[in-house]
Amino acid sequence: MLINRGPSAVTKVKEIVDMSDSVGSVTQIQATERVAEARAKAPESRPQPVPIDEVQLSSAAQAALRETVETPAQTAKEAGSGDMQAKRLLAKQEAAKEAAAQEEARNTKHVVA
Repeated sequence: MLINRGPSAVTKVKEIVDMSDSVGSVTQIQATERVAEARAKAPESRPQPVPIDEVQLSSAAQAALRETVETPAQTAKEAGSGDMQAKRLLAKQEAAKEAAAQEEARNTKHVVA
């Protein structure tokens, strides 16, 4: 490597590479051959059966589940028939609606022109 430093403060680098070594022939294995060999060596994998768990819900849990998926119409019908839980739920929903309406009224600004 020769380095020439001139007065212009620019560095010039020159490399001399000796290419006298010749490259011989190279034998390569094709990628498809490698894949085929790997498949031949790999053991066959069979899908394992998925374990199945069975769960039995108590009658109280089944009742609670039915209540959670009950439609508003069903709740109203049950409340009309005297179901205390349905009546409490309807009262709670009505109170929540009223609170939301009051909050919205507080946040509403009236502009008089």
